[in-house]
Amino acid sequence: METADDEVLVTQNGRLGHLVLNRPKALNSLTRRMVNLITAALDRWQRDDTIETVLLTGAGDRGLCAGGDIVAMYHDAIAGGDGSRQFWRDEYRMNAAIARFPKPFVAIMDGIVLGGGIGVSAHGNTRIVTERTKFGMPEVGIGFAPDVGGNYLLSRAPGELGTHLALTGGVGNGADAIALGFADYYLCSDWIPALTEALSHTPVSTALSSITSPPPDSPLLSQRSWIDECYAGSDASAIVEKLQNSSVPRANETASVILTKSPTGVSVALEAIRRAKNAENLEEVLDQDYRVSTRFIQGTEMIEGIRAQVIDKDRNPRWSPSSLREVSREAVEAFFENLGPGELGLKNHMSRSKS
Repeated sequence: METADDEVLVTQNGRLGHLVLNRPKALNSLTRRMVNLITAALDRWQRDDTIETVLLTGAGDRGLCAGGDIVAMYHDAIAGGDGSRQFWRDEYRMNAAIARFPKPFVAIMDGIVLGGGIGVSAHGNTRIVTERTKFGMPEVGIGFAPDVGGNYLLSRAPGELGTHLALTGGVGNGADAIALGFADYYLCSDWIPALTEALSHTPVSTALSSITSPPPDSPLLSQRSWIDECYAGSDASAIVEKLQNSSVPRANETASVILTKSPTGVSVALEAIRRAKNAENLEEVLDQDYRVSTRFIQGTEMIEGIRAQVIDKDRNPRWSPSSLREVSREAVEAFFENLGPGELGLKNHMSRSKS
């Protein structure tokens, strides 16, 4: 069976089911339609004995996926619509489906892999990076916080490396992705076509055995000493103060970077990571993400951040509150309050499925 859609190409080649995110001009940013196409294909393929392996790649030469379509979110929020919440409900369910997919799910994280791009790849069971990989969760720069279950991975990275990545909105390379637990294998990008062809008739382990290579040293991992020292604790303003007072110049520079981000976004991101560390599973974190995302879209911070970055492009967001010290503990905790009948409910659904 073979089908094609203009936003996601869904094809079968031998024993391989291949998903291609196909919005290269928008860096393959995700729409709700794309999410639902991916979910439907995974549901079909997990029950199809002719499919042995699923492969996810991105069209174009710039990257796998730059995240969700934040321009659409902006216009939906301005219009008072419910499109963003509907998108997140579908997206987070897809993230969980990828994590629980019973067959090899191979994600080639080549080029740019940000935000929602992490959600469609880093929860898979076979994650491949290249020398061109640039991955991260940059949400604090648009008045938001890492979602798509990214906090599950960030909170389990060595030391405070995940906290550093989240609070700065920074980007790591392929070696960093492996070191932080976001990827498994390192592959020269020139070998991607050969791997794709091999997967159509060869088991994943066999296909990878002769073409992957050890990753180079991780730049982020080499900085772990000062990162672990400065990012300890759950107070964002105290973390920035420690970074400012550090004897390491890179730490001082990092403090300045964090201070350009949304104070609310940074504070909520830190709280989200700390809570995620104690979560039993990915579904629990995705439920938390949905509460947080819903609260952000109901407010003004995310709208302002997107406006400044991609609508008016003045790069001068007017954050409110304007400083970390002005973000109260009560305001942060409000983002995590139960949504009642509006809950995503993935953890409960999984519990019922097991019983």
